[in-house]
Amino acid sequence: MPASNDATDSGTAPEPPFPDSRNVIEPDCRRCPVLAENRNCISWGTGPLDAGVLVVGEAPGYGNPDANRWKGGNWTGKAYTSRHSGRRIRRMLERVGHDERSYYTNAVKCFPASEEDPTSNREPTDEERANCRAHLVTEVETLEPDVVLATGKHATKSVLAAEERRLDGFIDSVLEPVRCETLDTWLVPILHPSYQDVWIVRMGYEPEEYLAEIGSTLDELVGGSDA
Repeated sequence: MPASNDATDSGTAPEPPFPDSRNVIEPDCRRCPVLAENRNCISWGTGPLDAGVLVVGEAPGYGNPDANRWKGGNWTGKAYTSRHSGRRIRRMLERVGHDERSYYTNAVKCFPASEEDPTSNREPTDEERANCRAHLVTEVETLEPDVVLATGKHATKSVLAAEERRLDGFIDSVLEPVRCETLDTWLVPILHPSYQDVWIVRMGYEPEEYLAEIGSTLDELVGGSDA
C-alpha cells in the first residue's frame, strides 16, 4: 500500500483524474426550496456503480466558478470536484490504492448558502438532511459498497441517521469501523480533508501513519482488495 510523507497533501501532488460522468438520481430535485433557490446546480455522485468504497461528505461548498476545472460540485454538478477538498480526498484514495473503485457523494447534494453571504456555506438544517437522505440511501442500495467512508462529523451523523442511530463523540469514532445493519455496509469515519492537518497531530498520528491507517482499514473491509 503506497504511503507518503505528504499525507496531508500540500497541493504539489499530481492532479487526480477528473470525473467524466455523474449519477443523477432525481433531476431538478426541489425537496428543499431554499437550497434549490440558491444552488447553481445539484452536486450528484461520481464514480463506478460497483464501487467498494462510497465516500460521503456533508454538502458542496460554494466553489470557484472561475477555476479552470476544479470549480466544486455547485458548478460542475459532480461531488468532490473542488480544488481543495475534492482533489485532496481523491488523491488520498489513490495513494492508498482504492481510487479506481471509489464513488464520491455528499449527504446533502446542494450548496447550503448562508443568509448573510450567499457565497459562504452554512450547516444544512435537520430538515434538509432528512429530505436528501433518500438520495444517499438510494446510492448505498445501488452500489452495495463494502465501506462508507464518511469525511467529517456531519457526514458521519448523516449516515448514522439512516440507521436511526446517533453519534456520540466524533473524534473517538475516527477510523473505528461501525457495522450498519440497515444499510448492510461498514461505516468508517475519517477527518474532513479541510481540517485534518490540525487533528491528525492532536490524535497522535504522523501524517503518513494516518494515511496508512486509512489504507489498512479499507484493505481489511473492502472485498476484492489486492492488499
